[in-house]
Amino acid sequence: MKPNESNDFIWQTEQFADIRILRYRADGFNQLNLGQKLMVWHLYRAALTGRDIIYDQNYKYNLIIRSTLETIFENAEIDKTDQNWLQFEVFLKRLWFSNGIHHHYSTEKLIPGFDAAFFTEAFNSLHESQLHLLKGQTKKELLAFMLDQLFNPEVAPKRVQQEDGRDLVRESACNFYENISQEEAEKFYADKTDEDPQRPVSWGLNSKLVKTENGLKEQIYFADGRYGKAIRKIVIQLEKARQYAENEQQRGIICKLIDFYESGNLKTFDEYSILWVQDTDSKIDFVNGFIEVYGDPLGYHGSWQSVVSIRDEDASKRFGQISALAGWFEAQSPIARQYKRSDAAGITYKVIQAIIESGDNAPSSPIGVNLPNADWIRSEHGSKSVSLGNIEDAYENASKSNGSLEAFFLPDQQERIKKYGALASKLHTGLHEVIGHGSGQLMPGVGTPKETLKSYSNTIEEARADLVALYFITDPKMIDVGLCPSPETGKAEYDSFMVNGLLRQLVRVEKGKNLEESHMRNRQLIAAWAFEKGKDDKVV
Repeated sequence: MKPNESNDFIWQTEQFADIRILRYRADGFNQLNLGQKLMVWHLYRAALTGRDIIYDQNYKYNLIIRSTLETIFENAEIDKTDQNWLQFEVFLKRLWFSNGIHHHYSTEKLIPGFDAAFFTEAFNSLHESQLHLLKGQTKKELLAFMLDQLFNPEVAPKRVQQEDGRDLVRESACNFYENISQEEAEKFYADKTDEDPQRPVSWGLNSKLVKTENGLKEQIYFADGRYGKAIRKIVIQLEKARQYAENEQQRGIICKLIDFYESGNLKTFDEYSILWVQDTDSKIDFVNGFIEVYGDPLGYHGSWQSVVSIRDEDASKRFGQISALAGWFEAQSPIARQYKRSDAAGITYKVIQAIIESGDNAPSSPIGVNLPNADWIRSEHGSKSVSLGNIEDAYENASKSNGSLEAFFLPDQQERIKKYGALASKLHTGLHEVIGHGSGQLMPGVGTPKETLKSYSNTIEEARADLVALYFITDPKMIDVGLCPSPETGKAEYDSFMVNGLLRQLVRVEKGKNLEESHMRNRQLIAAWAFEKGKDDKVV
């Protein structure tokens, strides 16, 4: 894309409920050679193949609910100019966007804008052969089930419960546990032992914990286990992709991921993660697996996700200085010496052009990622941080036309954000992912954050990463090394961060509801604290 072509690109395509749908570009794809394009194609298909896994992980009945609603949408014989039908369309779009019937941020169950009488009429207009009935299930029984799921507020009210004093497992609708209490689940994983305590296994990452007649048991996600049908299809595409690997190192990474999917062995996943973090040369990169644990109230089980990308060479070269300075940032960090890493090697950073995101990464996309999540791998082998440059560009360009600058900022702030805001956002993302998530070390022998901080661990980890980024973004070193041209860059990020944390992000959550998503909680935690401390003097 030429510099002036972005002005003619339509970034926003649709808006409904609290959601705006944006388009993004994948510049650089046309410059790939045929082998690289074929590799991307098979990785792309592997990403799409796992789509239904995240629906099932989010809630055990999401797939049957989605199937029934889609069948009504395609086949119902009903007045489609009626307001109820229009609200039905909105509800289905919200379900697609949230990968299920719970809001992607608040995790509260979505409330239909149509009534039960309309739904009953639409459902009954279908022939039984059009519906996906379970064995022995009647059409009448499916209708009763659907009405209960959609309109009964006591059924699965929250996907991830995080409120103090609650049983976080029993009161969460996510499909990582079955007939188990929080106490039982915590004891089950506390009793797990590691051959090498310095290199603990990420127990539970690829499983569902269920209660059987013989006690608690994990249903493992692998090619011959839970989600086996989808995983087998993913493996087929990975096997095709490895034929076009850019180098032997990348081919070895794909082979190790296939081994993990075939066996379900988490030690194999650790071996794959170590190989993956060491590959800093390949132009094409991808993530495919059970990775982030935000969807589990206890932080054990990983949600399935995939990202396929190509490296943005120019942007990576420019912002790569952040990882090159990792040792300097670690030394200057205002934390106690015992929590600093003695060696900041292995931390890499690049800007990517996302080609496809799927599962937990989509349709609501992150703008930055830092992996792997295992603390011991990060400490011994480093981590890879990326900014999704084309996703950031889509956000930035779409925001230029929505009037938010004029609504939230004073004239001098508007000018500062117009001049420095885009750069400030990219620097903040880089510092957050590379120096925030990639720095520091745990105190030996105290356990992992999910064991010590429990349901607060994800929010506190995100807050730590943001605080590190905010601390360094105004440091003179940023100007000295040419990462930013002026102290005004950091101030532009402070302006945006405060307004986003206190106000703008609230439009994503229904009025009267609590912030539940970890990144949103972290932003308000920081912004509200800063606001409170300066309130008497009218400063931030």
